[in-house]
Amino acid sequence: MQVDHKRVWLIVGSMLLTFVAFRAYLHFSPNTDFNVGPYNIHHLYVGLLLILLGGVPLAILQGPGRALDLATIVFGVGLSMALDEWVFLITTDGTNASYLLPISFWGGVTMIGLAGGYTMALYLCSPKKPKKHRQTTED
Repeated sequence: MQVDHKRVWLIVGSMLLTFVAFRAYLHFSPNTDFNVGPYNIHHLYVGLLLILLGGVPLAILQGPGRALDLATIVFGVGLSMALDEWVFLITTDGTNASYLLPISFWGGVTMIGLAGGYTMALYLCSPKKPKKHRQTTED
């Protein structure tokens, strides 16, 4: 089993960038909601859809390519969106004001940190390709 080093950084980078972007945007615009009819759709649910869209191709397809790199980014964005709201929806009443509470922020930091740490641990513990040794001739 080989690790695609580029995809490690794509997933970690997309998770971190999404977390920072969402937190910054919603800090300055806390009453931004995504409503479909009478339903308020939290970004946890949008994140789950993105995890599906990015994760299935990653699970069943192999090899290099831009399409799988894009699937990796979509997966990382979705994972970040879902994990950011996980602690928030468990520990608060789910209101826009509650999203700005420290428990919501630190819960998101913890979950993104654990996901990034898990990804990096898999990367660091993966078998490395053996290096090709130059053959030398001895007289």
